[in-house]
Amino acid sequence: MRIARLIHCVDTHAEGEPSRIVVGGVLDVEGETMLDKMRTLEADDRLRRALLFEPRGSAPLSADVILPSSHPEADAGFVIMESSSYEGMSGTNTINTALALLETGMIELVEPVTSLVLEAPAGLVRVQAECSNGHVDRITFENVPSFAAALDAPVEVPELGTIHVDVAYGGAFCAFVDAAALGFAIVPSEARELAELGERIRPHVAQQVGVSHPLEPALAHLSFIVFVAPPRVGGHARHATIVSPGRLDRAPTGTATSARVAVLDARGEMGDEYIAESVLDTRFTGRIARRTKLGTLDAVVPTITGRAWVTGYHQIVIDPTDPLRDGFKLPDTWGPGSLDATLNAT
Repeated sequence: MRIARLIHCVDTHAEGEPSRIVVGGVLDVEGETMLDKMRTLEADDRLRRALLFEPRGSAPLSADVILPSSHPEADAGFVIMESSSYEGMSGTNTINTALALLETGMIELVEPVTSLVLEAPAGLVRVQAECSNGHVDRITFENVPSFAAALDAPVEVPELGTIHVDVAYGGAFCAFVDAAALGFAIVPSEARELAELGERIRPHVAQQVGVSHPLEPALAHLSFIVFVAPPRVGGHARHATIVSPGRLDRAPTGTATSARVAVLDARGEMGDEYIAESVLDTRFTGRIARRTKLGTLDAVVPTITGRAWVTGYHQIVIDPTDPLRDGFKLPDTWGPGSLDATLNAT
């Protein structure tokens, strides 16, 4: 039997957050930069659906497509596909992509530290991987410039009242909400309630506060609501990042940790490092590498450190005779309003 398409993937997780890394079966896509290539894939979207929608994927899963980069400093590029969107940058996807490149030998692993540069749609990301015994132990990446956009901004949310949020950019725009003030400690049993609340809050923050990127309008959208609570296992704070279509990031979120570093710096509260815990008690450590300007805005360049592991090697099959080959999603796990028009019609 002829298979229409075979896609080779490495499945990984970074501090609990899973990614599916495409290492073969996609040679390249049209575009000069990774942002251009992201737009090309987004305009078609069949690859993202096939990788992340059921029956092959699930709502918590992201995918990263490794592509050749034309940037003279980059060793490789990658496009970030999440279950409901394309993102300019993602910390967990950066760590997972770097791990896959090194663990498969696509980029040579050098002990004790391997240095590489990746081009994300939001810009260059410099990676340092600590390695021993032929494996990657820990990864630190230097993120794109991050900045605080609004501090303590009031937002009216129906049936909730007035809340105050900090909005910042760390490769994606995040709005930070005080979880403790709403009665949450960010533990696994609260996951469903936090996810639903975050999805309720998101459109009101986007409408009442808004976001803008000083250099690239395509990056100006509010990606995440991040609930912040006191730590439980020795960090500085606990994160619950709500990712569309309404679920918790399993990790502390690299972009959210970067954005939080920018907020703390703007408030004069950033120390030598910031340790963010996830709902699973895993951690990312954020530091400030240097200060810079993003257009006319003051910004910091954060570094994020975390760990990742390979969970599997897969060959994704797209069979032309399969009526569900393009993927589907249902609202029982993907949230209200997620039913595909093709399924709704039947």
